[in-house]
Amino acid sequence: MRKFYILVFGIVSFSILFYACSSKVDLKNVNLENWKKDRDGCIGLRTQELEAFREVKNDLLGKDNQAIIKTFGRPDKVELTDRSQSFFIYFIDPAPSCSEVDPNAEPPLKVMLRMNAYSRVSEVVISRLDP
Repeated sequence: MRKFYILVFGIVSFSILFYACSSKVDLKNVNLENWKKDRDGCIGLRTQELEAFREVKNDLLGKDNQAIIKTFGRPDKVELTDRSQSFFIYFIDPAPSCSEVDPNAEPPLKVMLRMNAYSRVSEVVISRLDP
């Protein structure tokens, strides 16, 4: 009987570990290598991926923050809000931190992923406005 409990415990533990690990999100037609290379949007590679991203942005809903980081790389900016929510921000246009940015230009286009209190994506917005 004891072996049975050990076997059940092992299966349950393996299942929890298997489901707890996050993996990359499969986004068809989005060149994620270019996305990761273009930190803060300074090179302009993310602009080329914008239309492909628009097609698959709803596939990100419900994904956890670790899956997002594995897929897109570290966010360019993270903003914390009330109720334990946060925004992962990826710049499409060059961010203000880029060296060749005109200070009088309009705000940069960015992808904002709203993370809820459970660290899951609850909203995906492409906008020039701040969260």
